[in-house]
Amino acid sequence: MKLQGKIIIVTGAGSGIGEASAGLMAEEGAHLCVVDRSAAAAQRVAAAIREAGGSADAWEVDVAQAEQVRQAWERIVAQHGRMDVLVNNAGYGMAGTVADTSLDDWTALMRVNVDGVFHGCKYAVPVMQRQGGGVIVNTASVAAMVGLRQRAAYCASKGAVTALTRAMAVDHAADGIRVNCVAPGTIESPYFEQIFAQAEDPAALRRSLEQRQLLGRLGQPGEVARAILFLACDDAAFATGSTLVLDGGLSAA
Repeated sequence: MKLQGKIIIVTGAGSGIGEASAGLMAEEGAHLCVVDRSAAAAQRVAAAIREAGGSADAWEVDVAQAEQVRQAWERIVAQHGRMDVLVNNAGYGMAGTVADTSLDDWTALMRVNVDGVFHGCKYAVPVMQRQGGGVIVNTASVAAMVGLRQRAAYCASKGAVTALTRAMAVDHAADGIRVNCVAPGTIESPYFEQIFAQAEDPAALRRSLEQRQLLGRLGQPGEVARAILFLACDDAAFATGSTLVLDGGLSAA
């Protein structure tokens, strides 16, 4: 029970890595505030955690909207008394080069992937400062470290997340706040299920993505969740400003 009694917020917790992380941390004794833009998805995950014997409640929040985040964080602290861990996981990807990406699509992606992390941190840090410390884990991507074809906006957004993570670690170490991020490679998720479903040859696309990783397969949400758990708990007490890469070897090739 590495997180016994901790109050933890996970954004984008309605599916994929966020869902797996919320469930795993609940198993470790935390109370989970399951945050997602979809109320139905958040409620489903929170209900599953409770059915498994854990503690959770659901919060409908669009992290791109600063005021929604501010109000939700205030309500969570009023209800639970504190905020021990924030996992900024909400995000999405899109295909396109710089020339192909529309201004509207660029802005929309940055509002979720970058502004959403900023909003979460902006309203969590003062709470953690007042209570004497806390932990923030951001979900970046291997796309922050290597160039991926047709993913210009996504690569840029995740590069911003890793840079913000390092800057916050420097700014808030003295406050007792550890800030780290995970950088997954290609992970089985509803996002990639949609991509495969829309592809002209789904099997060929899957093979090409699998072959990018030295391990020859896609990652699983639970594998990233275990890395997030590590960074969230005292096992990683000496880690701040770090990026934990879980990409099946893609960035090593």
